[in-house]
Amino acid sequence: MKKRVLYWFVGMLLSLSIGSSRSLLAQGGGSPTARAVFVMTNSAEKNEVISFVRAEDGMLQEGRRFSTGGRGSGGLADPLESQGALTLSQDGQWLFAANAGSGEISVFRVNGAILALIDKENSGGSEPVAVAQHGNLVYVANAGGSSNVVGFTFEHGRLEQIANSQRFLTTTETGASSLSFRPDGKFLAVTERLTNKIDLFGVQADGTLSSIVVNASAGPGGFAVQFAPNGTAIVSETGPAGVPNSSAISSYSVNADGTLAAISASVPTLAAANCWNAITPDGRFVYTGNSGSSNVSGYAIGSNGALSALTGTVVGSLPAGSTNIDMVVSADGKFLYTLNTGNGTVGIFAIQKDGTLVSAGSTEGLDAKSGFQGIAAN
Repeated sequence: MKKRVLYWFVGMLLSLSIGSSRSLLAQGGGSPTARAVFVMTNSAEKNEVISFVRAEDGMLQEGRRFSTGGRGSGGLADPLESQGALTLSQDGQWLFAANAGSGEISVFRVNGAILALIDKENSGGSEPVAVAQHGNLVYVANAGGSSNVVGFTFEHGRLEQIANSQRFLTTTETGASSLSFRPDGKFLAVTERLTNKIDLFGVQADGTLSSIVVNASAGPGGFAVQFAPNGTAIVSETGPAGVPNSSAISSYSVNADGTLAAISASVPTLAAANCWNAITPDGRFVYTGNSGSSNVSGYAIGSNGALSALTGTVVGSLPAGSTNIDMVVSADGKFLYTLNTGNGTVGIFAIQKDGTLVSAGSTEGLDAKSGFQGIAAN
């Protein structure tokens, strides 16, 4: 009789323990179907990724922090001056984080809002600031030292540097700020912030890159490049120095030889300091992050890659001083999230069918002007 009571008691404890664990996982987004927004602290002491669990209405709740195993650069506002420091894989199963301070790339397995560190490898250069992935290829932009890009094969969460994959940019200090694969995987585009250049590399069968093809940005201040699903390259431009609200955005087609042909050249954002852009998964719209004016501009992307400003151009506003330094569209295309260094928040916007935005406020959880950089969303 005593044994039966003991077994019953132990069984009850196990049941309660399992139920409690499941409850905690649910609260922390441990389901594969859970949605999340990820932000990188870029701390020089201990770089971490903060997971914000996303509700159906787009609202966020801070979940857990996950160490990258490396160090960021530290700093105050926009220290990396890049887009893509935190990159979600095409299938949403992996998250890549650039450790600019320790010169490494970390790889996390993604399970809803829960991350598991699987690998960490040397970036092949100094100060990695952006990562791009296509299939089993990963390329990293290293902004420090001799500016370069370096390639890796990617299988089962592990990175292995490709022999002879390093390609130098146009000079030692280019301010490499972003890189992106064309959807067909045949080209890799890289932006040079300090030289106002857009570099194109052909991707070869062994994963290495062809010789560099250098293109001038259509307007001053070329910063971030992203490819739309139809293969159009879209580049954010901060605009000429000293001219108020002079930021712009351009679109390009890529010729077979790696040269760019402008489709829409320097379309105004009617705002200041546009450095980042985010494209909806269906390729219909692109948004720009205007950190100088703390707002967002929006454009429709035509089938030929032409950009048309949405009504009013500026489609979303943030509190003065928010200083939105990075942005991402959720994988389901329902929400736009902005990383606001000025007040330490994540801005939330619902994307309407016509591309307009409806603000849903913001979520706290970050230290203002503390150097965080990089945002991704599943």
